Amino acid sequence: MNPVTLHSTVPTLIRNTVANIHPDTDTFMIHKVKDTWAGISYREALTRIDAISAWFLNIGIKKGDRLALIIENGPDYVYYDQALQQIGAVNTSVYPTLSEADIEYILNDSGAKTILVGSPFLLRKIVKIANNCSELLRIIPAFDDFEKHTDKANINAGVVGLKDVIDEGLVLTDKYITAINAAREAIIPSDLSCLIYTSGTTGTPKGVMLTHSNLVENVRVCLDQIPVIDEHETFLSFLPLSHVFERTATYHVCLAKGCKIAFAQSLDLLAKNMGEVRPTVMNCVPRLLERIHDKAMKNGTSAGGAKAKIFLWALGIGRKHRMVLEAGKKPNIILQQQFKLADKLVFSKIKERTGGRLKFMISGGGALPKNIGEFFGDLGIKILEGFGLTETSPVMSVTEYHRQVYGTVGRIIPGIEVAIQNVDTGHIHTIQTHESFNEAFQSEEGEIIVRGHCVMKGYWNKPQETSVAIDTDGWFHTGDIGRFFKGNLQITDRLKNMLVNAYGKNVYPTPVENTYLKSPKIEGMFLVGDKREYITAIVIPARETLQETFGLDDKFFENPEVFIDDQQIVDWIAQDIRKYSNELAKFERIKNFKIKRNPFSMDEGEITPTMKAKRKVIEKKYADAIEEMYLQEAEAE
Repeated sequence: MNPVTLHSTVPTLIRNTVANIHPDTDTFMIHKVKDTWAGISYREALTRIDAISAWFLNIGIKKGDRLALIIENGPDYVYYDQALQQIGAVNTSVYPTLSEADIEYILNDSGAKTILVGSPFLLRKIVKIANNCSELLRIIPAFDDFEKHTDKANINAGVVGLKDVIDEGLVLTDKYITAINAAREAIIPSDLSCLIYTSGTTGTPKGVMLTHSNLVENVRVCLDQIPVIDEHETFLSFLPLSHVFERTATYHVCLAKGCKIAFAQSLDLLAKNMGEVRPTVMNCVPRLLERIHDKAMKNGTSAGGAKAKIFLWALGIGRKHRMVLEAGKKPNIILQQQFKLADKLVFSKIKERTGGRLKFMISGGGALPKNIGEFFGDLGIKILEGFGLTETSPVMSVTEYHRQVYGTVGRIIPGIEVAIQNVDTGHIHTIQTHESFNEAFQSEEGEIIVRGHCVMKGYWNKPQETSVAIDTDGWFHTGDIGRFFKGNLQITDRLKNMLVNAYGKNVYPTPVENTYLKSPKIEGMFLVGDKREYITAIVIPARETLQETFGLDDKFFENPEVFIDDQQIVDWIAQDIRKYSNELAKFERIKNFKIKRNPFSMDEGEITPTMKAKRKVIEKKYADAIEEMYLQEAEAE
């Protein structure tokens, strides 16, 4: 039975879990303390949450005030968020990787009264800009020895450690508990729950206003669509809680369903943490799955000989097994036995690296290449795909557990409408809902638009931008290009990414890039070609493979020259460019490329916090290199 109702709000989710699913002595969160994974019970968490709420009320925080967080995932995020949510304040999460200028803008635009700060590095950022943020009353470091960064800083806002906030709040809880409970009960679903700032690939950050209803209803319908999630799951959280995908699909789902949340130490330690925590569910991004795929393929085939033959045989059996199941049939006894052997010899070893207990993984934040989804399906690891934006809370569609169509992002969730609109004429090709689902349905391609409970309230302080994004009929324009395929939504590309060549041909970069990304030599790619006669690309090599192939040390990647001009390496990449070009239409094929020594960087402003390339920034920054590619090709002709 779904524990979320139409009247639920974010702070009622955990209370319902304690009242109806778990006793408050059960473990709620797991985190690493020194070398040991430690559990935190619901009772411990709620005690700290109420203490922070009491402290907030004592300093005059009231319903509707914006309270900021700039902190990595962990229990402190949860305490602070739940404490502000239950008194009606608004969570304003800030990406830890943002520049000081962007952080200052967000704090001022939102009028944040307090900010929770997760590390000395982040505190140094806040100290530099604090006096430019007139509404900021308190800076709350979530670590010890913060005084050495603030004592001589002459900051207007008060500075108090989170530990002291909790200690003071524990003393105040009895005084304020009635007010806390009343505040929580007074929250209605249409009240604002959070501001999540998104800059996209261009422009000033915009505060997306999401209500309690937006977030909670998204959880409710996703639990209906994936009913296999139960109170015994352990989620491993590593994607940032400052992003709506992880907040909804891990944090809020766990609050609602009573699942345990384990917090990974870092991305670098994720593989180790997976083996230690042994999660049953994880949310991830396509790049993580691509890396697991690349490593598995390399480990399985690099030695050659019998080992490689067994590995490739197992993948072939896995593919046959998957395709029989997808056809709605039962594998015959021979195929069943072959699959068991393949699992024993090959698949189980790959699964063990994920902890060996994964029921499924949910991929979001970008389109998962079809071949990657199929690879995991061949292993017997279920990958569900979802789609949405910050502005849609975020989920608009998600794969059903029992019905997989690789290369799509699943069935439309209940309660919303999704349409495909012609980009040029505005004509709506089709409107689809959860109820209208038809496994045989296919549509024309166009911009994906949506209306319903998942759509944001608007952009904070930006009515003009809101009216552009949400039209007079209530449709939110996602800026994504897609279609329906076998009843499921399929993403083609971003509208702003679309390249129109000199002959008027539309080139959508994502499927083209994904074709070339099948190469184990290539980690990333940025296509160029708008208003040009042909396509060129900036290619990011797979660093580990490049190093091993050419015997390179780390100093090679510290070279100040941005692009690699070694002809052997260029020819090595060119082999796979030619190979995979055969899968594309002639106008989509890369005719020249540059190899960038290192990936695009968030610090350099080349990508967004959600790892999307900033096209205008990159094209301007590397304009000379791009022109050189076209001049070289012209001279060759």
